[in-house]
Amino acid sequence: MVYHVKSSELEGTRVRIDELQSITKGRVAVSRRLSKRLFDIACALILLAFFAPFMVLIAALIWFKDREQIIFAHTRVGKNGKPFKCLKFRTMCLDADARLAQVLASDPAARAEWEQNQKLLNDPRLTAVGEILRKTSLDELPQLWNVLRGDMSMVGPRPIVAAEAKHYRSAFADYKSVRPGLTGVWQISGRSDTTYQERVDLDVAYVKSHSFRGDLGIVLKTVSVVLGGQGAR
Repeated sequence: MVYHVKSSELEGTRVRIDELQSITKGRVAVSRRLSKRLFDIACALILLAFFAPFMVLIAALIWFKDREQIIFAHTRVGKNGKPFKCLKFRTMCLDADARLAQVLASDPAARAEWEQNQKLLNDPRLTAVGEILRKTSLDELPQLWNVLRGDMSMVGPRPIVAAEAKHYRSAFADYKSVRPGLTGVWQISGRSDTTYQERVDLDVAYVKSHSFRGDLGIVLKTVSVVLGGQGAR
């Protein structure tokens, strides 16, 4: 006996299969986001508990230097382009903006370095304590609070300011699709020893291929990179 299947029935079957696949993909995506968020919260809580004594000591050193603010909050670009206050221990002197403007106006080489990397190798704004914090990356410990709040993830693209979006060009949409990270591929790949375009490429590559296992590996690798002071300045 030969059964004839109508084309409308085949089309209906394909539609149902497509719907099931769409539902499955959606559930997988939700599961991944939930796993990443739980990983972020767990890591942040553990690290905050471990580093609490060091954070108190750092805060005291900054305060006793000039009796001014301990935490510096700088506006960065978050997920979906939403701005947030990225927290750091203050590493710069109180007249940092004036010092930067003076250097950029009087030193063409420094100005070119700043325009290319948004960083200076010999930064005149850093305090003595701040220089140590930068080299050890301890200035970024307050960002664990950003992770708990959901502004950032433990692992993600490097937090950037709005003016840096132009360097990402069409890839900026990829950048905005995830939370920026306290650490990431850039941080374990040379940090300040990389070019700006290399940073962009690393961020985009992470967004397109990140996984829970990969995030765990990056966190573990970060520990050895920070202890070795690789690319820090």
